[in-house]
Amino acid sequence: MLRSEERRRHQRVKVNLLGRYMLADRREYPCQVINMSPGGMALHAPVLGAPGERVIAYVDHLGRLEGKIARMIDNGFAMTISATARKRDKLAAQLTWLANRQILNLPEDRRHGRFTPRNPMGRLILPNGTNVTCRVIDVSASGAAIAINPDLRPAVGSAVTIGKTTGRVVRHIEDGFAIEFNRLQHPDSIEDNVTGE
Repeated sequence: MLRSEERRRHQRVKVNLLGRYMLADRREYPCQVINMSPGGMALHAPVLGAPGERVIAYVDHLGRLEGKIARMIDNGFAMTISATARKRDKLAAQLTWLANRQILNLPEDRRHGRFTPRNPMGRLILPNGTNVTCRVIDVSASGAAIAINPDLRPAVGSAVTIGKTTGRVVRHIEDGFAIEFNRLQHPDSIEDNVTGE
């Protein structure tokens, strides 16, 4: 008899992603995805549904994922992911990025080319809601480096918004900090989303 890992069509990747999920009763709960593939994922979850129950999950970096509960695991459940072939390909690429980032211990994805925006001035919303002007040192599809008064520099792990783009502070640098975006940005719209008013 094949072990469950060998029966899977897609290789699972160990991840540590936060999110929230909604069961059939439409109530939302926080969750932590511990491993996933383009076809399914396992999550630690405070409230368990029944096998076969529909689940909608919103996962950091990956967005909205929909599927059904496949089985129970310790402290949570495993679910299938219903997606088009195109969405599965995109998920596979995102999982490869996440896996490589963990193996290489990169705070953010350096494989995306960085560039200095034409207009480097941007609006930054700090964790306390304060809206300040900052300078975008450089930007990529996955993050940005921001120059700001050191007294205003948010703590590592804080949620911030630069322009229209949300992300988390991943490290401090000499004259500011680095942000990792919650979602990969499209190259055609990244400048408008980060520095555009």
